[in-house]
Amino acid sequence: MVRVLICYASFSGNTKETAELIAETLRNDGYEICLYRIGSGNIPDPSLFDVIMIGSFTWAKGATPNDVKDFVYEVGYKPPYVFIFGTGDTQFGGDLLFCNAVDKLAKFYNTSYEPLKIEQSPRGSQEVRVIAWTKGVMKHCLQYLVK
Repeated sequence: MVRVLICYASFSGNTKETAELIAETLRNDGYEICLYRIGSGNIPDPSLFDVIMIGSFTWAKGATPNDVKDFVYEVGYKPPYVFIFGTGDTQFGGDLLFCNAVDKLAKFYNTSYEPLKIEQSPRGSQEVRVIAWTKGVMKHCLQYLVK
């Protein structure tokens, strides 16, 4: 059984909603899921999971939220198979700053799969994008995890 840790920070609820949709998609496909809201208590041990997905909103002119930075520092190392998703709003900074925290995290973790960027909420056509991204990440991972 492939175990997936989904960690997320959410301010308006959009990143939480995205994380929950990712978790639901993975559960429906038979994966073991742990959903953790960043800053809500003890961090689950990343070494107990095969895949880690980290979700973040973008804050104040393209910044990564402090809770997310604290989470990264608390984990203290870069686990393998980390994938990044997040939500943003182009009305605050336009395309240049849209989901900038997602880009920063993807670069920091040197992710091997394109990060997911959602405009505001994952509803409507964006729900399809979240599901497709989730399935794509897992297909990508399984070629390395299953031996």
